[in-house]
Amino acid sequence: MPPISNQHVSDLNTMNVNNFRLNLGGKEYVPIMIGGMGVNISTTELALAAERLGGIGHISDAEVMFVCDQIFGTSYTSEKRKKYSFNANNPDKSAVQFDLELLAEAQTRYVTHTVSQKSGNGGIFMNCMEKLTMNNSAATLKVRLEAAMNAGIDGITLAAGLNLRTLDLICDHERFRDVKLGIIISSVRALSIFLKRAVRLNRLPDYIVVEGPLAGGHLGFGPDDWNTYSLRSIVAETIEFLKKENLDIPVIPAGGIFTGTDAVEYLQTGAAAVQVATRFTIAREAGLPDEVKQHYLNSADEDVVVNTASPTGYAMRMLKQSPTLKYAMKPNCEGLGYLLGNDGKCAYIDAYYQALESKGADNRITIQGATCLCTGMARYECWTCGSTVSRLKETTNRLPDGTWQIPSAEEIFLDYLLSEDHAIRRPSLEKQS
Repeated sequence: MPPISNQHVSDLNTMNVNNFRLNLGGKEYVPIMIGGMGVNISTTELALAAERLGGIGHISDAEVMFVCDQIFGTSYTSEKRKKYSFNANNPDKSAVQFDLELLAEAQTRYVTHTVSQKSGNGGIFMNCMEKLTMNNSAATLKVRLEAAMNAGIDGITLAAGLNLRTLDLICDHERFRDVKLGIIISSVRALSIFLKRAVRLNRLPDYIVVEGPLAGGHLGFGPDDWNTYSLRSIVAETIEFLKKENLDIPVIPAGGIFTGTDAVEYLQTGAAAVQVATRFTIAREAGLPDEVKQHYLNSADEDVVVNTASPTGYAMRMLKQSPTLKYAMKPNCEGLGYLLGNDGKCAYIDAYYQALESKGADNRITIQGATCLCTGMARYECWTCGSTVSRLKETTNRLPDGTWQIPSAEEIFLDYLLSEDHAIRRPSLEKQS
């Protein structure tokens, strides 16, 4: 992407995101996509707010059976834990399997619950992570994708993995060419590998999310070299690659886009839309508890770390105060187990049992370099965030009691849509309840 010229700067000052539209399959959307943040941070209510305003909202199917338990009062997690309780003290979790019929039931319930409440002209998409291997990666991923399509999801964003064989899993589904399919990539190399298989199946992605090094959660970069990459450069390389291949696929940058003007800079130079998430973590509709939202709002630059605590093997950005980084609990795979590999193993299980063997005379164990991510995300104790999290305080008001006002998703969305010259409109104090 070329540098911004002085003339461009002048133009940016008089442009806003509302001057642009995203076209997917002949349908126009406001070019703002809220990323899919799990576990249930991107709630039904958050996704619906974007859809109602003409944009695209994501839900995430991370730990979907647990999410259903929280929303609908089902007992998928406790029943699974009870079924495999005999295996709780066994480091070999290969026997702990998800019931595929119940997984499909939960996915269908969650997606139906969300899409049935649509009231605008936008879309409800689902973020689906390949790295949720669930001790049976191909079968569980196929069930998750097919159940979402059966339930009427508008689009699916394939995430957290190269997804080399994902399209093969659903190529016979009746909605294979109807549902909007996108892929998250962090390099042209990853995109070219995915496209080779997509071309063979004659099913190109409908959009490409280019996630840069400043994004939150799992990253497509190493823990030591992420800061040598630039979203602007990767987006430019992706657009140029697609042009050379004569492929007309919308490119959607993500990671570090904090103001509406940030978004316009990408839209004016070839991007079709932007994906944003960090500012919505503190939205009233987001799933994080209010006290955690206050932690995000009070954070400083030095609180943000990129580490390798995730059992997935991916680097991950989070707040260093995340309670999950102090975990020394027994793995909860019998009830959860969403990150178990096909061999029933997980890096946290190994770390836990190694620590157990070397515990001191006080019987306390310390686990370094790994965390039980399934439990941490379920408890909202893994505080993943984008690099701009410390700027969230610029977007809202300090209240007399010292806490921060929690804005609505609509207020954040409209600020992205209508703001100019990097201005940020804070929510009205009159709306504070």
